[in-house]
Amino acid sequence: MTLLLTRSPEEGRQDLEAYQAEGGFEALRRILGEGRPPEALIEELNLGKLRGRGGAGFPVGRKWGIAAAIENEHKFVIANGGEHEPGSKKDHLLLEKYPHKVLEGLLLAAYATGARKGFVYIIDEMEEARISVERALEELSGAGLLGEGILGTEFSLELHLHLAPPTYVAGEETAVIDSIEGGPAKPRGKPPYPSEAGLYGKPTTINNVESLAQAAVLLRMGGSEYAKTGTEESKGTMLLTLGGRARNPGVYEVPFGTTYRQLIEELGGGTRSGKAIRALQPAMSSAFLGPEGLDLEISFEALTRAGSSLGCGGISWIEEGQDPLPRLMTIAKFFADSQCGQCPPCNMITSNFLHVMQGVKAGKPGDFAGAISKIAAFAAGKGRCGLPSMDAAPLASGIRLFEEELKTRLGS
Repeated sequence: MTLLLTRSPEEGRQDLEAYQAEGGFEALRRILGEGRPPEALIEELNLGKLRGRGGAGFPVGRKWGIAAAIENEHKFVIANGGEHEPGSKKDHLLLEKYPHKVLEGLLLAAYATGARKGFVYIIDEMEEARISVERALEELSGAGLLGEGILGTEFSLELHLHLAPPTYVAGEETAVIDSIEGGPAKPRGKPPYPSEAGLYGKPTTINNVESLAQAAVLLRMGGSEYAKTGTEESKGTMLLTLGGRARNPGVYEVPFGTTYRQLIEELGGGTRSGKAIRALQPAMSSAFLGPEGLDLEISFEALTRAGSSLGCGGISWIEEGQDPLPRLMTIAKFFADSQCGQCPPCNMITSNFLHVMQGVKAGKPGDFAGAISKIAAFAAGKGRCGLPSMDAAPLASGIRLFEEELKTRLGS
């Protein structure tokens, strides 16, 4: 079942006319035409159990409901397209090829929460996405779907495109706010959370671009119909990225409950090398799973039970005969380079992870597994954005999974 990728990305960008031909903006037109109260949208989201697709999996209806409940004449909505995690391309695809799905979701979020101004936040290196979104905003304005008195109603929304710096932490929601306010895109301490006091201290609803696209589809279908797809706690579909080690790399939309084996072998064509997978990583910030992870259902609850997480869905793996150390080194270096420098504990933790892994690479003797475990324990709850824990999950799990192999390397 597909909800988002209704056309082949090879067909090119979907313009407003093509989007409306498949039912785009039906939800917004119906809601405004019927004068449905904002709380009705939130009820539908809760009925459909829509969870965020940016990594944390927070219920979208609950997030919208927090902002909606606060009385303030100034509220904001933000589509977060600050995708910078290696291996993930889903947000790029949506913004480049399906911008109106994202923008309809953003319009609906504004109506539900009472916002009158919003932003589409993307990395300034995403040139194709920037051009696509700019064109989409022009198309909406020309069709009376943006600005003052949308579709002849009292609902109004002003939208702007904001370009973010190409850093990993710039995609964290408080860093998004910092950037739009003119700062360096560094995370802020929480609480308060953006839904309560975000951009310029006002209630701000920030959603990943896929979350908004899914919200638009759900509100067109209705929560009950949307909830027919997926698992008990993970409803609908999710966009997942397979990299170049698959025979058929690309972004795939699958219903929750699909297994990783089905995704990789049936859709992705298996490994390009033909070798078996011995360790699976659901995303760079997720813990490694052994080969049994291939038969795990793709869902928030199944990954949590397995000790990992869905993350943003940029899937990678280690194959039979492949040395795991280069992958672990890449992870350690990425997170060490990604820390923004404002939190001393984060700087220390990510640097120490990298130092331990460099020791493993150099063949130095020592209890590297114990060192990684101690650093990982210390990392819990440290930093303003959780970057240390994102580093800890894959490294600690990777060390456990490949400990005997790495000991052989050290001659222990």
